[in-house]
Amino acid sequence: MKVAFGLKAHSGWAALVVLAKDQDQYVVVDRCRVELVEESWQKQPYHAAEDLEPTVARSLVKRGISAADRVALREMKRAIKREQKRDNEVIGCGVLVTDPMPDWSIDEILAVHFRMHKAEGVLFRDALAHAAQSAGLRFVGIAEKELITYAQKLLRYSSEDLARVVGQLGKSVGAPWGKDQKEAATSAMIAYAKNS
Repeated sequence: MKVAFGLKAHSGWAALVVLAKDQDQYVVVDRCRVELVEESWQKQPYHAAEDLEPTVARSLVKRGISAADRVALREMKRAIKREQKRDNEVIGCGVLVTDPMPDWSIDEILAVHFRMHKAEGVLFRDALAHAAQSAGLRFVGIAEKELITYAQKLLRYSSEDLARVVGQLGKSVGAPWGKDQKEAATSAMIAYAKNS
């Protein structure tokens, strides 16, 4: 069966929904929480480095970014292997993304608290995007602010129809099926449509 991944990232974890299509209906094959850190400080590496001497701070942030990339790739490969064991082919991966970071240095980010929040807000989204591409998946970056509009246009659903389809997916698998899972499922629908 052909399947697509949809991912919604948070600090240190992501919601993953795996969808297939059975005739004209989407089906949830899997959904889970994917942990993206090995140590708690890695959830917010800029905050962890905030009060450190500049050289040490830069080193810690770089280690945090490297860890996010490494763990995201490892977890992406695990998710792909799970689908391969089910005899499924992963045809695409949709990740909700935000506006890209300005070209600030680590020092410039650490100098302004707001920038630290912004940098950490894109860290795990970027790590998942890089992981999907590094794992050889057809990557679809979907602007979080435009998710619903984009899905309606691509999938040719009204807002009511899209809400109904996503709601039915949740009923088919039960709780948890909150905002994260709904948005991840919508991302998977987009990735499936763009790659089938």
